[in-house]
Amino acid sequence: MGKKSKAVGRRQFLRTLGVGGAALAASGPLVSETRADSETNDEKRRPRYRPDSPHIQAYYRVNRYPTT
Repeated sequence: MGKKSKAVGRRQFLRTLGVGGAALAASGPLVSETRADSETNDEKRRPRYRPDSPHIQAYYRVNRYPTT
């Protein structure tokens, strides 16, 4: 009779990748430990936008450039 080929077909390869990826994704949360929030409620509510910061100033400066 015919010999069985040991070559893996495209569909079988993708199926194996999918099963392996799902197993890895399922075990991911089990491996990492959870950590408590380091910010207090007051720190979470403080304003984070600072219009005088250098990167904000650069953003507005660049947006004032004339369009061609």
